[in-house]
Amino acid sequence: MFKCNNTLLSALLTVLPEQYEKKLELVPLKLAQVLYESGEELQYVYFPVDAIVSLLFEMSDGASAEISVVGNEGIVGVAVFLGGGSTPSRAIVQSEGKAYRIPAKSIQQAFNQDSAVRILLLRYTLSLITQMSQTAVCNRHHTIVQQLCRWILLSLDRLPDNNLAMTQELIANMLGVRREGVTEAAGKLQKAGVIVYKRGHIKVVDRPKLERMCCECYQVVKEESDRLEAFHNQC
Repeated sequence: MFKCNNTLLSALLTVLPEQYEKKLELVPLKLAQVLYESGEELQYVYFPVDAIVSLLFEMSDGASAEISVVGNEGIVGVAVFLGGGSTPSRAIVQSEGKAYRIPAKSIQQAFNQDSAVRILLLRYTLSLITQMSQTAVCNRHHTIVQQLCRWILLSLDRLPDNNLAMTQELIANMLGVRREGVTEAAGKLQKAGVIVYKRGHIKVVDRPKLERMCCECYQVVKEESDRLEAFHNQC
């Protein structure tokens, strides 16, 4: 059995039959690559290794907002084993890297046939739902600066260093705000000495201060992720 840097997949590989391991394929994910569109039948599920994938809801007028991010802790495509086959959200690569993918039918079969697989995937789904719920609260009640802090921190938790490659336009789409709002919020964080922001790149230079400037939403999501990771470590 091979090892990978996705904690959910690592846990799954301890209970999945060898036949499923052979179906895994390591693929590159490019920045802004769309893994699936809203309403589209999912052909694969993805386990990011060092990439981050955003799940977005898009309105009929083209406006969008991020509902969650998936990195090396999880899986993209939970609708497959929850019985949906498709989802109203759109999956787009927020930070490029690599991911393991496996045919959707394979993970659905494993979910239906193996209770250990089912427990792992459902526990992760609960963590994802927590993140979605907290994101909805954050977008409704907190400032753009606080939302940007939350977004940066969640991204950092899924990356190997303190650098994010991201355009203002993409960040604006994720947060569901105007690009000018992102520019102003990033400027405030840079003035506070929290980040260094250049075109398309964010470098965090003072994470403790960034966490203090953030709302409580990040900590709620982080605690749920930590609880999930602790469960995986027991498997």
